[in-house]
Amino acid sequence: MAQEEKETLEDQQTEETVKSETSAAEESEEGSVDPLEAAQAEAEEWKDKYLRAHADFENSKKRLEKDKNNAVSYANESFAKDILSVMDSFENALAAMNSNNENDSEAYTQMIEGVNLTYEQLKKILEKNNIKEIACDGEFDPEVHQAIMQVESDQHESGQIVQVMQKGYTIKERVLRPAMVSTAK
Repeated sequence: MAQEEKETLEDQQTEETVKSETSAAEESEEGSVDPLEAAQAEAEEWKDKYLRAHADFENSKKRLEKDKNNAVSYANESFAKDILSVMDSFENALAAMNSNNENDSEAYTQMIEGVNLTYEQLKKILEKNNIKEIACDGEFDPEVHQAIMQVESDQHESGQIVQVMQKGYTIKERVLRPAMVSTAK
């Protein structure tokens, strides 16, 4: 009897083993994913994530480089604004000297020449550092001009610049100081 039970138990175990092997084989054929295909899909997913992260990194790198270049380009902006008042003073001194040309003494002529040379030198330094005068002929442009008054003018059309009160300047493409002008009504 013990022998019979032992044989029955062995038969049941063999049957269960065969059933489990058969069901595992059926599952892999029907619904289960092949391990190779699963690994390839996962590899594609990681590759996609890598490419996106790399693209984000490159975009950030380019943006930081552009910001750095702008910071370097416009680092002297406050200095340039301060130096413009010196430029205005030179222009006013030259205008006063040229309009008061009654004194023809040699010292007066040398003084005018010295101020002119200093003015030209300052102008060259500003140009070397990409600081340029804003053109004020023709039509008023609110991007670069600041109208401080309007006047009647028979010689100018409405909206045109009549007189420049203070010159304006740009540093590269950025307005450093707008030109103060009067416009025709």
